[in-house]
Amino acid sequence: MIFEQIYTDYWQKIFRLCMGYVNDYEQAQDMAQETFITVWQKLPTFRNESNIGTWIFRIASNICLRQIEREKRYQKTEVPIHLAEQKQENIEPQLQFLYRCISQLPETDRIIISLELEGIKQAEIAQIVGISEVNVRVKMHRIKDRLAQKFKDNELR
Repeated sequence: MIFEQIYTDYWQKIFRLCMGYVNDYEQAQDMAQETFITVWQKLPTFRNESNIGTWIFRIASNICLRQIEREKRYQKTEVPIHLAEQKQENIEPQLQFLYRCISQLPETDRIIISLELEGIKQAEIAQIVGISEVNVRVKMHRIKDRLAQKFKDNELR
C-alpha cells in the first residue's frame, strides 16, 4: 500500500482518535501529523503481521500516550469548535458533549471508545490496546453505560 493512500484512508480516523485523547484541535493535528511521519519512516519495515490499520492506530495511541505523559495534564473542559472536519464551523451540542465526556475517561477507555466510534472491530481494538477481546467487550459496555448516564444527567439525548 502506498503512503498517499494510507494517509487519505486514515487521516480523519487518526485525527479523531487524537481528539479523544487531548480534546485540543491543534494538539490533535500535531499528534496525527507525528503519527503519519512515523508511518512514513517505518512503512518499509511493516511486516504485514497485522492489519495496516491496527498498526497505524497503535502508533497513534503510543504517540498520544507519550504526549499525555509529557504534559502530565490535559484540558477537559474546553471543547474546540472544529472536531470532525477541519473546515466545519458548527458542531452540534451532543457531539461537543460526547467529546468532552470521552476526554474525561481514563486513558485506556478513551482509546477503546475512540476506536469503537471509528468502526474498528473489537479483536483489532484488543490488539491495539493490548488486552483480551473479552476485556474490550466488558470495558465497552461499561464505557457506553457511563456515557449514556452522562447524557441522561445532562438531558442531551
